Amino acid sequence: MIDRPTFWLVVVVLGGGTYLIRLSFLGLLGNRPLPLWLVRALRYTAVAVLPALVAPAILWPPATEDAPDPVRLGAIAVTVLAGVLTRNMIAAIGAGGAAFYLLPMVLAAT
Repeated sequence: MIDRPTFWLVVVVLGGGTYLIRLSFLGLLGNRPLPLWLVRALRYTAVAVLPALVAPAILWPPATEDAPDPVRLGAIAVTVLAGVLTRNMIAAIGAGGAAFYLLPMVLAAT
């Protein structure tokens, strides 16, 4: 376990670093127009963050001791297929959630 002074030092340093990173982008560039190439690149940031957060939980889930799970792989396939076909994120999330709920019952019945 980490001792209290070290913990608070880490919290303060990380908080200060986060503040400075945001200040450097928002404070210094906030009133200036961004180059077109940067605006185009930033449009894909939100699209890239969600898969980056979800992929480790799908490919190496702690619940199965980091072994790929057919239910999770099936649910992600349904999610991607629904997203491609509907081009609607809410529909894709709903389809993936339903698949994640129903696939264990389907696989247990076989």
